[in-house]
Amino acid sequence: MRKFFESLLEEKAPGPYPSFSVVHILKALELIAEEGPVGRGRLSTALGMGEGSTRTLIARLKDAGLIVISKPGCSLTKKGENVWKRYRLIFPLKVRLGRNELTLDSCGVAVLVKGVLDRVKAGLEQRDAAVMAGALGATTLVFVGGKLTVPSISQDVARDFPNAHSQIVGRMSLEDKDVVVVGSAQAWGKAEYGAMAAAWTLVEDDCG
Repeated sequence: MRKFFESLLEEKAPGPYPSFSVVHILKALELIAEEGPVGRGRLSTALGMGEGSTRTLIARLKDAGLIVISKPGCSLTKKGENVWKRYRLIFPLKVRLGRNELTLDSCGVAVLVKGVLDRVKAGLEQRDAAVMAGALGATTLVFVGGKLTVPSISQDVARDFPNAHSQIVGRMSLEDKDVVVVGSAQAWGKAEYGAMAAAWTLVEDDCG
């Protein structure tokens, strides 16, 4: 799955080099899957991108066989629906959180990543990816033996960060070896992109 999505970012001639990232592609697919058909203007606004970049993104999705374009807007093809279903098996849930002990600013978005415990080290890669996506940072939590922990920080989130624990477990159905990444920012869009970028670092090439 990683290679497929990242191939959509490769330089192609003729045409402009894409000025968007994987998270923009994933967000676009989410909007089209959940709200489709979606017009270019709506996509541009929702993605926080200019019309030109949005046009290029749509062209990449169309060339990859993921969407069709009609007068009402963009819709998923059968291939696009299958790709989206595989994506959702890995990332089944994304939720907004209230401010808590683990958020770095007023906006926090949590992404659930299924069964990728073995991909987590100290959480630094996820933090750096979130920052590059425009967030203030990200916190990586793992669920093992019925308990949420933060690598190198807390062996018991329920004890050390009760508000964060309550918000996460109250909104997510967690299973052993699941990972939750929380992106933080001053704006919801940046927190969401930060969380998505951080979560994307946990995807292996052969996932899905």
